[in-house]
Amino acid sequence: MTLIADSGSTKTDWCLVENGCEQLRVATQGINPFHQDDSHIVKILRDELLAAIGEEGAQSIRRVSFYGAGIRPEMKPRMQQLLCGVLGVSDVEVESDLLGAARALFGKDDGIACILGTGANSGLFIHGEIVANTPPLGYILGDEGSGAVLGKHFVADLCKGLMPSGLLEVFLSETHQTVADIIGAVYRQPLPNRYLAQTSRFIHQHLHIEAVRQLVVDNFRAFFSRNLTQYGRPDLPVRAIGSVAYYYRSQLEEAAALEGYHLDQVEVSPMPGLMAREREA
Repeated sequence: MTLIADSGSTKTDWCLVENGCEQLRVATQGINPFHQDDSHIVKILRDELLAAIGEEGAQSIRRVSFYGAGIRPEMKPRMQQLLCGVLGVSDVEVESDLLGAARALFGKDDGIACILGTGANSGLFIHGEIVANTPPLGYILGDEGSGAVLGKHFVADLCKGLMPSGLLEVFLSETHQTVADIIGAVYRQPLPNRYLAQTSRFIHQHLHIEAVRQLVVDNFRAFFSRNLTQYGRPDLPVRAIGSVAYYYRSQLEEAAALEGYHLDQVEVSPMPGLMAREREA
């Protein structure tokens, strides 16, 4: 069987596939070799993945296709070695989550592939390859359109009194936090990008407030204007994968139209497309 992985900053979806059909689905913590050391990654693979698929499932794996955030060219050999070592499989393909998204969304067609989840990324996909990529730069310098950046701007506006009166108190009450807790989580705890992205649920529940809805649209408009403009291909379809794209599709479509792009497909996960690709292989 083939083990396909779609790994983001928050979670990794694993799917055991036989003849292109799903046999077992497992979720673990996100794996990002740019932010995590080898011991952390190995612990996730052993304690979460192997524990879930069991010895028999592990022995059935003949090939691994791992698509992940943080998979830069220099990271591929390291990630291949870790997967080979833990899973005992020699046939291991490691690629970026962006290439996985593009393959799942477009197959053999051309277009602009986007990932909008905890982080954000995009790429110009031509003839089966990513031929151009605006560096996302992470949630401090970039990642416009992501859940982390949306959360960053939302929390900042709340605390600075730029949101409607009373919304800060509602947020603190519903999330059982104080402003000091927020500052501590962002500046003193690990993985603040995940923490900020978690505010997306509250934001989604309050889209009826115009200031909140406009913040979401503006976040997506920044994604298009600061990332997709560089490709110079507004004629191509735009397709997106990720929880933020999926749950905020209406606002994403609005932003795309305002920036001169046509968004024609949104998926919460690339896994169905990657399984279809496996069937065609």
